[in-house]
Amino acid sequence: MNDDGYQQQLEQLKIEHRDLDDAITALTMQSVVDQLQIARLKKKKLILKDRIMRLEDQLVPDIIA
Repeated sequence: MNDDGYQQQLEQLKIEHRDLDDAITALTMQSVVDQLQIARLKKKKLILKDRIMRLEDQLVPDIIA
C-alpha cells in the first residue's frame, strides 16, 4: 500500500475513534448506564488507537540520530 492509501486508512480510523469517543460520552450521560456496553466500546477504542499508532509509525520514517 502506498502512503496515500495509509493516510486515507489512518483518517478513517481516526474518525471511527472519535465516533466511539462520542458514543461513550453519550452512554455515560444516560440515566441508566450500561457499563458492559461502555467497557466494550472502550476496548474497541483502544484497539483502534493501536492500529492508528501502527499506521502512523509506517508513515513516519525512522530517523537515526
